[in-house]
Amino acid sequence: MDLTEGTLEEKTNRAKKMMLWFGIVSLIMSFAGWTSAFVVSRSREDWLTDFQLPNAFTISTIIIIISSLTFIMAKRALKNNKRQLVTIWLLITLIFGAVFIYNQFLGFNQIIESGYNFTGPTSNITMTFIFIIAFVHIIHVAVGIICLLVVIYNHFKQKYNAKKMLGFELAATYWHFVDILWIYLLLFLYFMS
Repeated sequence: MDLTEGTLEEKTNRAKKMMLWFGIVSLIMSFAGWTSAFVVSRSREDWLTDFQLPNAFTISTIIIIISSLTFIMAKRALKNNKRQLVTIWLLITLIFGAVFIYNQFLGFNQIIESGYNFTGPTSNITMTFIFIIAFVHIIHVAVGIICLLVVIYNHFKQKYNAKKMLGFELAATYWHFVDILWIYLLLFLYFMS
């Protein structure tokens, strides 16, 4: 299909989807850079080799996976014109997103309670990398929550239906990407720490 074909609305929709994918690719490149720096830094003498990731990171992984499933359920309900179910699933997704962020901060507290700090004289480069990678991901989840709030608002304004759901789909794609990104980051940190 020629990208210049179709109505103005179809062209606009394709452009919005492409912009999202450009953003996702740039995020992948950013996190690839940070994880590459992590790998290169492992050769430092002060690198921790006996550190275990906090349990809260594992719990938050389960939470974000469930949140992706609830977003999928919201989309299915929208396709079936079940507005009340859409509302319920979107609100559950929002709650899981907030709980994910809360658990990430619990993980940071567990790291600090283990005697490792992210900055200052008691800091360690390993912990600083873990903090930066996890914190930057939290920022992207927060952006996802803002997108989700916009979707919820537009849902209440009845801007979406089974045939008109572009904003809904864009937010869902971003949310699933952030979910998959965290799974990758957790596995990376688990096997590389």
